[in-house]
Amino acid sequence: MTSSPWWRDAVVYEIYVRSFADASGDGVGDLQGIRSRLPYLAELGVDAVWLTPFQPSPMADGGYDVADYRDVEPLFGTLADFDALVTDAHAHGLRLIVDIVPNHSSSAHAWFKAALAAAPGSPERDRYIFRDGEKPPNNWTSVFSGPAWTRLPDGQWYLHLFAPEQPDFNWRNPEVHEEFLDVLRFWLDRGVDGFRIDVAMGLYKDAGLADVPPSGEGFMSRSPIWSRPEVHEVYREWRKVLDSYPGDRSAVGEVWTDTPEDLALYVRPDELHQSFNFAWLEAPWSATAFRKIIDDTLAAVTAPTWVLSNHDVIRHVTRYGEGSLDPDAGLARGRAALLAMLALPGSAYLYQGEELGLPEVKDLPAEARQDPIFIRSHGELPGRDGCRVPIPWSGTAAPFGFSPEGGHPWLPQPAGWAALTAEHQEGDPASTLSFYRRALALRRSLRASLPGTVTWLDAPGDALVFSRGELTCAINCGTTPVPLPPHAGLLISSGGPDETTLAPDTAVWLRTAP
Repeated sequence: MTSSPWWRDAVVYEIYVRSFADASGDGVGDLQGIRSRLPYLAELGVDAVWLTPFQPSPMADGGYDVADYRDVEPLFGTLADFDALVTDAHAHGLRLIVDIVPNHSSSAHAWFKAALAAAPGSPERDRYIFRDGEKPPNNWTSVFSGPAWTRLPDGQWYLHLFAPEQPDFNWRNPEVHEEFLDVLRFWLDRGVDGFRIDVAMGLYKDAGLADVPPSGEGFMSRSPIWSRPEVHEVYREWRKVLDSYPGDRSAVGEVWTDTPEDLALYVRPDELHQSFNFAWLEAPWSATAFRKIIDDTLAAVTAPTWVLSNHDVIRHVTRYGEGSLDPDAGLARGRAALLAMLALPGSAYLYQGEELGLPEVKDLPAEARQDPIFIRSHGELPGRDGCRVPIPWSGTAAPFGFSPEGGHPWLPQPAGWAALTAEHQEGDPASTLSFYRRALALRRSLRASLPGTVTWLDAPGDALVFSRGELTCAINCGTTPVPLPPHAGLLISSGGPDETTLAPDTAVWLRTAP
């Protein structure tokens, strides 16, 4: 019997590089800092690490504005540091996934600088999307607020679906295809195990740049901006490159879609290996919502992914707690949702700090915020800095071991995080860190024996109960305790141990009754 590829049921830990660990003392996380924390990640029990962009960048969008796709941003280290990180990660039994940003470059990229220096209609400008006209070419708006077009002094407009410092590539130009195939090979040759693809559904735009309808639109395949059919040919090209390397190199797409059926188009056998399942991340705290998403996902894709938080959204501990009168509800629900997620077939993605129970930081001062969403909306939108505050590792005051003593993290850490440091939670069996370690160890011991299907069992009230072979998972999203289903033993609980009832905001794993 052949074993399935590693990515199919891996637990992947996302590192937002600027905020994980700072070895240099400048207040910004770096590659040497990550290397120093690899033993922690191995002990946590994850299978792989995903790094957000670490390539040279002016940091107009936290590194998602790449100026050079084949080097390391000096803030984060050097190529030698990256090579050492790959070696050390593999020595700790960890795979390494790197972010690739193909929809747009930085305006500081050599290609865009050449485009600005060249004339309208030149080959240099054809690598990006430039248009003539007295008015913007269409009504498209930036994801980060404001118009999606900026006009140059010579009268031409260029497209940026994000910040003006992030001009969109023209994927109808073969040069762009060749460039990114070469970029993939550059990092694969250095030993990376896979890629996370930023804005994976956005590369192609409607050839005629048609307006968005007045009613607006989502991420549907009929959008003039998103999920154009031509994008699938890009991932067929990329899949051939990945398959030409040994070791099950993989790609996971950041694909926002309106339906699981649209999502499934990206993970056909000759395209991406996986795509993020944002429906799970966006779901309210509801057994009904969870069940529908699980059913829809498993019906649509053969290699599902599950994720509760990432660097772009409000941390789920805070999200789940909103509207509850119980200040501890968010953390309790977050721990319960983790157990439900880890019990499902497929792979799970964790976001740094969720294993410490970190909440969203909502009271960052305006002068500290750096997200272009906050800046471009003139403060009307808070942006994403609140989920990017540097990790608290140790000690009782900032920088909490994130930077060497005396360092000032690039975003301020709340004083209350002293009780959430990894060091503080280390020896406490009731801590969120200890709970994550137990859950991940248990999943690792069981996963090879579990079928890839889910069987629903009767569930009372606002609860869900499902089994996968010898494992039964129950989660109570309601407000009153419910009886546990028949079982042969309690394996783990997100709350207090109870062999007969399931408290509200709690999940358990049970050994399936014979």
